[in-house]
Amino acid sequence: MQTNRKYKDSVFTLLFSDPDRLRELYNALAGTHYDETTKITINTLSEALFFDRINDVSFTIDDKLVVLIEHQSTINPNMPLRILSYIARIYEKLVETRKIYSKTKLGIPRPEFIALYNGLEEYPDESTLRLSELFEKAENHAIVDLEVTVRVYNINKGRNPGIESKSRSLKGYAAFVAKIREQLQQGDKPENAIKSTVDWCLKQGILGDFLEQYRGVVNMMYAEWNLDDVKEVWYEDGLKEGMEKGQALGLERGQALGLERGQALARQNREEIARNLKKLGVSLDYIAQSTSLLPEEIARL
Repeated sequence: MQTNRKYKDSVFTLLFSDPDRLRELYNALAGTHYDETTKITINTLSEALFFDRINDVSFTIDDKLVVLIEHQSTINPNMPLRILSYIARIYEKLVETRKIYSKTKLGIPRPEFIALYNGLEEYPDESTLRLSELFEKAENHAIVDLEVTVRVYNINKGRNPGIESKSRSLKGYAAFVAKIREQLQQGDKPENAIKSTVDWCLKQGILGDFLEQYRGVVNMMYAEWNLDDVKEVWYEDGLKEGMEKGQALGLERGQALGLERGQALARQNREEIARNLKKLGVSLDYIAQSTSLLPEEIARL
């Protein structure tokens, strides 16, 4: 893996695109004991369905095809439906299309879907999402002919300690994210939060080999990787500030002021991210997609 990876790659996908770290993480999640003699083949799609809101790693191990997703924002109940489209594309990648018309029975790896929740909202340590829960009037049907099940684990720092203790890489990643959020809540700009967190991790011996190798790449990733996180932190800060200032005016006015302040801070942050992406030579179209700003607004920054 080279250090000139595209800026759209996330810290999560970069970290767990290493077969040894990925094997360690899967063992922790699945309760398996695969060692280095078990081959892992990574087949992540080059153009993910989930854009900048979800980062994924798809791989085969033993007789299984695993889609491992890191979700930085609120868990979407429609994820099983989105994964249904995603897994079809993965199988198309693994199996030559014309072979599905053959009389010979194909052998394909069985799928597993795992989502690692890393958002700011409260979420249980473990949960399960099912495609069948989306079917209209599902209670009227005794048999479901199509099902997709997604196991969701909360990987925020301090959650699921049993899993965290079995994966040093996951524990380090949770600490990395928690430190960045702490810096953001203290008012740091996203790029400063990333850089200071990298320095802190190296001093603490957290993700040392990874950060030593990819430090420059990680520093360039902050705009895309942390976009949702930053918006949520700043929005919550603005809401809290507005609520406090608006108490004398009544709860309704305080909520309105909080919403207004949160929206203003979120826009300021999008503009700051857009400026830094322009410095990196990123296209206006991509910046517009990532920040929800209009191209003419970006051009004026």
